[in-house]
Amino acid sequence: MQDTRYDNIVEYDTPAYKARKKRAGDRKEGRRIRTLPAMSYLEPFIMKERNDSQNQFEDVIDITNIERYLDEKKQQGYTDMTILHVILAAYTRVVSERPGINRFIAGQRIFARNNIECVMTIKKELSLESPDTCIKVVFDPRDDIYNVYKKFQITARAAVNEETDFDNVAGVLKKLPRFLMRGVMRFLFWLDYHGRLPRMLLNVSPFHGSMIITSMGSLGIPAIYHHLYNFGTLPVFISYGSIFTADAIKRDGTRERHHFVTLKVNTDERICDGYYYASAFKRIKRYLQHPELLDNQPEKVVEDID
Repeated sequence: MQDTRYDNIVEYDTPAYKARKKRAGDRKEGRRIRTLPAMSYLEPFIMKERNDSQNQFEDVIDITNIERYLDEKKQQGYTDMTILHVILAAYTRVVSERPGINRFIAGQRIFARNNIECVMTIKKELSLESPDTCIKVVFDPRDDIYNVYKKFQITARAAVNEETDFDNVAGVLKKLPRFLMRGVMRFLFWLDYHGRLPRMLLNVSPFHGSMIITSMGSLGIPAIYHHLYNFGTLPVFISYGSIFTADAIKRDGTRERHHFVTLKVNTDERICDGYYYASAFKRIKRYLQHPELLDNQPEKVVEDID
């Protein structure tokens, strides 16, 4: 019997962002931003590598409303919707409001990404011997939580049940002798710097995307600060840990036991300034505290600057 739980993904008649003529210096996955202040232009030359420009921060999220929300969704038939889907939907929604967090650095230039690509490493099954694979899910800034949930589940289920394009590419590369592998990687770095990586590799690469997320809670351990990768374009790494219980202080001063999750985030500080990042992540926290706001599509999608 065909599984129809993930049918009815909303398809859009028009693109989220206005059509632009490709200009010299643009890349396949994004357009070069040309109106940034001088300091933003200089930063990729001062901090050449992504590891040079990492900032970390931690936040603790009260998930009382998320748990209530997920219980309601389970009653509606979304039995495997989890906090992961809520985080992804919140991030996608905030990209529609604060598109600067969806920029990336490549070739020491700053680009606005054409879409929202979220990356995650998953296991085929929860065992020590089970191999890892990487999935990349493409979201639209207009997606509500239902679209985010369905797109993610379709991609993740396919990756568990069959070989992915990433598995196939990695399988070819692992057969190369070391001297050839070193040469291939130098060539890939050169292609990436100049924006000449083939579209096929961009589509499967877990190092190219809007953000990457990992669930330490699924492993039963706390969140970690995960480094960013110098290869590729990923500017944000989000990790969240196990659920824990602590006292929440109510407005009247009384205490109440609530469930919490810790988020740890690593960011590339060159894509936008601290004020912008703070504004974006405060918005993400607001959606995590009020996930019902994600049930509907955004009223407006904000485009990044030229």
